[in-house]
Amino acid sequence: MHFTSGLLTIVLAFVLTALFTKIEIPYLRKKQFGQFIREEGPESHMSKQGTPTMGGVAIYAGIMAAAIVCGIVTGANMADMVIIVVAGLLFGLIGFLDDFIKVAKKHNLGLRAWQKLALQVLFAVLLAVYVMRFTAHGSMVWIPVIGDVDFGALYIPFIVFVMVAMANSVNLTDGLDGLCGGVTAIVAMFFGVIISTMQGLFAPGTDGKASAVFCFAICGACLGFLLFNHYPAKIFMGDTGSMALGAGLTAAVILTKTELLIPIAGFVYVMESASVIIQVISFQTTGKRVFRMSPIHHHFELGGMKETKVVTMFWGIACACCAVAFILTRI
Repeated sequence: MHFTSGLLTIVLAFVLTALFTKIEIPYLRKKQFGQFIREEGPESHMSKQGTPTMGGVAIYAGIMAAAIVCGIVTGANMADMVIIVVAGLLFGLIGFLDDFIKVAKKHNLGLRAWQKLALQVLFAVLLAVYVMRFTAHGSMVWIPVIGDVDFGALYIPFIVFVMVAMANSVNLTDGLDGLCGGVTAIVAMFFGVIISTMQGLFAPGTDGKASAVFCFAICGACLGFLLFNHYPAKIFMGDTGSMALGAGLTAAVILTKTELLIPIAGFVYVMESASVIIQVISFQTTGKRVFRMSPIHHHFELGGMKETKVVTMFWGIACACCAVAFILTRI
C-alpha cells in the first residue's frame, strides 16, 4: 500500500470524524445524554458530570466511511473490509447499549457484566471461525522472532481471548481526557505502517490492504475526535467508541495474523487491565490495595500528577512500545 494512500485515509477519517463530532455534540446536549461519573472515582472528575458521551458514534461513522471509500480506491479486498467493519460495529453496539442504558436511567451502571461478556464471546467466536475457515491464513499465527505457528484447535479460544481482552482493555483506558484516543491513534498508526510494509507475513493471495486502510482510518478518526476530547473534554467516546475501536483494530490485525504484536505495541492497554486485575486480587486476598486507585492512570492522578501530564506520559509509553514492536518485526 502506497504511503500517499495511507495519508489520504488518515486525512479523510480525520475530517469526517471532526465534522460528525461537531454535529453530534449539540444533539447529545439537547437530548441530555451526559456522562455519569462513578462516585468511587477521583473527586476531581466530578466536574465532568454531564459532559456529552457516546461520541463513539461519530468516531466509528468516520472510520467506516473513510475505510470503505479508501478501500475501494486502493483496491483492497472488500470482503475482508466488511468483516473488519462489522466486527468493530458489533462490539460498538454492545457499548452503545451500555451507554444508552446509563444515560436513560441516569446512573453509571449499564448492561450487566455477564451480558456484555456473553455478547463479546459470541461475536469473537464468529470472527475466529470465519478467519479459520474462510481465509488463507487458517489457524496460523505469526510469533515475533519465531515465525508462523499453527495453533490448530486452540486458534478459536485464542482469538476469543484476544478480542475480548483487547476490547475491554481499550475500554478501561478510556478514563482521562484524550487518553484512549491518543494511545489508539498511535497504536493504529503503527499497525497501519507495519501491515503496509511487511508483505512477507501474509499468506499467498492476501496482501493485508484492507487491514492497513482500516488501521489508518482509526488513526485519523481518533485524531479528529481529539479536537473535542482533549482536556477539558467537550465530549467522551463512551463504551460505544472504546469497544468499537478495540474490536475493530483487533479484527484488522487478526486478518494479518500479527495479533501477538498487540500486547507489545498496545502495552498501555495491558498495563491498564493488569492494574485492575492485580488490584482486585490483592484486595480480595489481603484486604490491601496495590495502587491508590485502578486503572493505573488514576493511581498517577491521585499521586499528584495533573491529568494532562498523565495522558502525555501514557502517549509517550505507547510510542516507545510501538518502537519496540517495530524492532521485533525486523529481527
